[in-house]
Amino acid sequence: MRDLNRYIWIEAEQWADGQWDIGDVNTDVIVVFSNRMKWIASFFTYKNILTLREKNKETGEFMNGNYFWSSDMVLIDIGSKERIYEVINYLMENDQFQTVFTKYPDVDSTEDEYYPEGFFIKNENI
Repeated sequence: MRDLNRYIWIEAEQWADGQWDIGDVNTDVIVVFSNRMKWIASFFTYKNILTLREKNKETGEFMNGNYFWSSDMVLIDIGSKERIYEVINYLMENDQFQTVFTKYPDVDSTEDEYYPEGFFIKNENI
């Protein structure tokens, strides 16, 4: 996978201006490789865990904030695009990406329009 091109989608990039607080955020991240493999993780800042705990104390969720879990969770210090890219690169370089991210079904060719033209490797065996 290291040698494949990748496309990284960060949910927070879709939010309205001013909604992405890099100090206190959780956002889904999807990494798609040029061989169509799709991997997903959710990035949380340490501060966001505390924010969620306080919210959950008020709402009663997660036993009134006494525990918390989220599938595919990655904790980071700063929730910036740059830091998310750094973490992904680190995980790739240290063969930890497949342990941290969760594999989802491959991208179907009907979804090609959502990716840069020519991004996917063409299967020449067809």
